[in-house]
Amino acid sequence: MASATPFPFNRRAIPAGATESRWQASDGWSIRRIDWPAPAGTPKGSILFLPGRGDFYEKYLETLDHWAALGWQVTASDWRGQGDSGRLSTDKVTGHIDDFATWTDDLAQLWRAWKAATPGPHVLAGHSMGGHLVLRAAAAGQVDPAALILSAPMLGFTASLLPQAFMHQAAKLMKALGDPRRPAWKWSEAPGEVPEHRALLLTHDAQRYADELWWREHRPDLVMGPGSWGWVERAYASMRLLSRPELLARIRVPVLIAATDNDKLVGWNATARAATLLPDCELVHFGKESAHEVLREVDAVRSRALSACDAMLARIAGAP
Repeated sequence: MASATPFPFNRRAIPAGATESRWQASDGWSIRRIDWPAPAGTPKGSILFLPGRGDFYEKYLETLDHWAALGWQVTASDWRGQGDSGRLSTDKVTGHIDDFATWTDDLAQLWRAWKAATPGPHVLAGHSMGGHLVLRAAAAGQVDPAALILSAPMLGFTASLLPQAFMHQAAKLMKALGDPRRPAWKWSEAPGEVPEHRALLLTHDAQRYADELWWREHRPDLVMGPGSWGWVERAYASMRLLSRPELLARIRVPVLIAATDNDKLVGWNATARAATLLPDCELVHFGKESAHEVLREVDAVRSRALSACDAMLARIAGAP
């Protein structure tokens, strides 16, 4: 079981020991990060965490602090164009990207600098779109982690009832019919407000869901709504790329995936298939007890996921 903290963790405050800062991408784009310092004594290693589409690292403070308390140096970063790292669309809430390679290039740059400045072994972790991107970067050899931790990685869309190739062509058409930066779906009746039933897609834990809304209220620059048609088309292109068995076979390091077949956002079948194609993969399978955000679920689900992560981290820390 995951070790219990000696006092309740305040999910609505930056931990006293953590430091927020910014790093510059090669083109000068300013991107946020947060770092927990190396623990006293000999650190077990370092973990770099990347959140999902429309996410921000504040949502994962509880998990990041948990790993720091176990003796790991921990860093998390926004993706360019979301969180408090600017926007690439024509408005403040639509998430857009020209190509997912822009994000993996950013990750590769951050990885090189971060790895040189932190103790090993170095572990790379990501949730949803973040899980997709760290997996893609590892397959492309842009990063060289000792292990990967993936929470509900975005390897397919639940809403894609037809084959990915067909859906990709449809997304290409929609992208071409107007500004690719325009939103691909309606966010809510009131701009900037979250849809009424959004919580059901993410977590059964009402308080952890409320934490996200609190951060959105207190840090308005974090607010993001729908993805653009450009994002949708590039997402299909990247998922089709990453579905190639020969690409996944390149990832020889241990991979842990925590995911649920009850996910209403990313496709379970694509995740289960990837788990069979990765040479060294442990799949922690949840059902109706979990929604998309496994690491922000009710304690029973979250503790099981963290226990699997922590066991893997202990093996990695003990490796020569």
